Order: sequence, then structure tokens, then C-alpha cells
Amino acid sequence: MNEFSDQFAAPRTLTEQARADVHEVLAGHSRAPRAMLAFAGPAIVASIAYMDPGNFATNIQAGAKYGYSLLWVVVLANAIAMLFQMLSAKLGLVTGRNLAELCRETLPRPVVIAMWAISEMAAMATDLAEFVGGAIGLSLLLHLPLMVGMVLTALITYGLLQLDRVGFRPLELVIAALVGVIGLSYLAELLITPVAWPAVLTHAFIPQRMDNDAVVLAVGIVGATVMPHVLFLHSGLTQNRVRPRNEHERTKMIAFSNSEVVIALGIAGLINMAMVIMASGAFHAGHPDIAQIETAYQTLSPLLGGAAALFFLAALIASGMSSSVVGTVAGQMIMQGFVGFGIPVWVRRLVTMVPAFIVIGLGANPTNALVMSQVVLSIALPVPMAMLIWLTSSGRLMGRHRNRRITLIIASLGAAVVVLLNLVLIWQAVA
Repeated sequence: MNEFSDQFAAPRTLTEQARADVHEVLAGHSRAPRAMLAFAGPAIVASIAYMDPGNFATNIQAGAKYGYSLLWVVVLANAIAMLFQMLSAKLGLVTGRNLAELCRETLPRPVVIAMWAISEMAAMATDLAEFVGGAIGLSLLLHLPLMVGMVLTALITYGLLQLDRVGFRPLELVIAALVGVIGLSYLAELLITPVAWPAVLTHAFIPQRMDNDAVVLAVGIVGATVMPHVLFLHSGLTQNRVRPRNEHERTKMIAFSNSEVVIALGIAGLINMAMVIMASGAFHAGHPDIAQIETAYQTLSPLLGGAAALFFLAALIASGMSSSVVGTVAGQMIMQGFVGFGIPVWVRRLVTMVPAFIVIGLGANPTNALVMSQVVLSIALPVPMAMLIWLTSSGRLMGRHRNRRITLIIASLGAAVVVLLNLVLIWQAVA
């Protein structure tokens, strides 16, 4: 009778199937690579924030003006990002709450309000980069005014946000597909662009002396790579996906989560490096003054051919659409966590994209606005980083999963690097 009933039972949704696959792995009935696929999702969604249009803006300027010399900043920022995304994911898995909720529960109310305000500003700065970047791509592809491209971007991203109504898995799969578009586009770019690979390897791991403009770009690269909103987001994604039922499952899920972070953010780091390498190979020798996304696109065709320009646009549009969706989800999670209530997703989408319309409507240069938004993000970043270190080091909250001393030291050094870069930037601004 049970077999007959199962045969005619309603088919599982993608989300239900994903949860069933996770429980199969936790029960020891499924092994790699299917096991890894069952847990894949949260880090992939988080990784899109490390490939958003803000990265395009800062990486194009870095590669065009400084060649490969700022690649080490990309590598360092990505290493810091990996560690902090691991901490964020672990926090959600162990406590069953996200970073914003724990901040509200553990900090005095005035501090919570201040953190919420800072996080909201960071979310708006994030959406400026993501939303405008996607609009630039659409306007260049379809030969439309930028404002029209922004309206189309708003409609498309709102449509994608509706996927979240049917569970977490459809949105994860769509974001993964868009990450694939970005990755394949830049792989194609590297096959077209002349690259000095020995110089790439040297500059990726050996820090270089920087002038004032390079410091601003370095801070922008860090701000575009280690994102405040995604530190909040990752803890919520693991919190809401599949809850561990015992300590054994929790330990196993943390291990899978760490592996996914390394893979997903490793790919994101390689894509960021590819952005700098492409800009260096295409522009540094003859066009070091290339600083705008639009100019980069228009210059690519005569330099490397129309295919290179189209691959560039495909990656930019995929990046803008997906990161704008993820940014809205993160903003919703931040508000619900800090103040205890949410708003309809269309209102959230409207609130976070209004500054982008204002900035562009006032005639600001889109790419410069993207770069400065990343600097704002970098300045806002130390607060959630410090909270993550503190909360994941708490024995009361984390039990046996609290940070080991070596993790605490490395995470503190990573946060110190971000703070130091910010202090240098502020000193240069007032000097």
C-alpha cells in the first residue's frame, strides 16, 4: 500500500528534493560528488556579491592604470572573504539565527540602531553598484538610454525575486547559472586577451608600492570583494536551508559548508583576477586612462574584436541582475534581523534602488559612482567583521564550534587590514 501511495504521490518541489538529498547525505546514504551538490547553494549565492558590477568598475580601473600590480590586493581580499564567509555560515548553522538577529539580541539598543543604520547605508551603496551595473550592460547591448536600462533592470530583478516564493532551490539554481555565464565569459576573454602569465603569478603574491590613486582603488577592491551585506546574508542562508538535528549533523554540515565556500569563492576570486588581467592586457599598454565601463566596452571591439566586447557585456548583465537580486534578499534579511519586522519585497526593491536613480539623474558618472560606492562599503565593513569574530568566538553561543585561537588571530588580522586601508584612505582625503 505504501509503495502504491508513493508511486502516485505529488512530485517533490526542487526545494523539497534538495532537503531530502541533504538528509540522505547526513544519514550516510549518499557520497561525493552528489553529496557536495546537495549542500551547494548558500556560498554560490553569496559569491555573486564578489563578482558584482562594483568589481567590474574597480578591476577595470586597476588593470588599465596599474597593469597586474594590484592583483595581490584581489588575492588578499578574496582570502579574507573566504574566512569571514565561513564564519558567517557557521554562525547560522550552530545558532539557528543570523548575524543581524544575534546583534539585536546581544547588543544595547542604541548600538543596534546604529549598526542597522550603517548596514542600511551599505545595502544602498551595494545596490547602487549592482543596479547601475546591470543597467549599463542592458543600455549598451540594446542601445538604450541609461534610465531606460535602469527601469528594465528593475523589472527583471523583481521578476527573479519572485522565485524565492517557491523555496530556496530555484533561486540558488538561477544564481548558479548566472555565475556560470560570468565565469565562461571571462574564460573566453582570457583566451582572446594577450596575457603575460609570469608577471601575473609574480604580482598575484608579491605586494607592490602604491601611490594615492592606487590606495583608493585597493580600498575599492576590498570593498567590492568583502561585502558587509553578504556577511549578514550567508548566516541567514544556512539558517533557513536545512536545520541540523544533532551535533553530528551540525559538524558534518559545517565541513560541507566550508568546502563549498572555498570552491565558490575560489571561482569568484579567479574571475576577479581575470577582470584585472583582461583590463591589463587590453588597455594598460596603450589606453591606461580607461576608467569607465562604457569606454572599456567600446574600446574592446577595435582592440580584441566584437566577440570580446559581447562576452564583456554578457558577464556584466549577468552580474548586475544576479547581484541586485541577492542584494535585495540581504537587505530584507538585515531589516528583519535588526528591527524585527520586514516589508514587502517590492518596497524593499524600491527603497534600495531610489538612490541609484537619484545619483544618475543628477548627472553623476556611472563608473565613478560604482567605485565610490565600493569605498563606502569598505568603510562600513569593519563593524560586521568585528561582530562575526566576537560572536563566533563565544563559547556560550557556539559551544565546541567556537573559533580556535589560530582562527581568531587570522580573522582579527584580516579585519585589521581592512581598518588600516580605511585609515590610510581617510588620511589621504584630509591631508
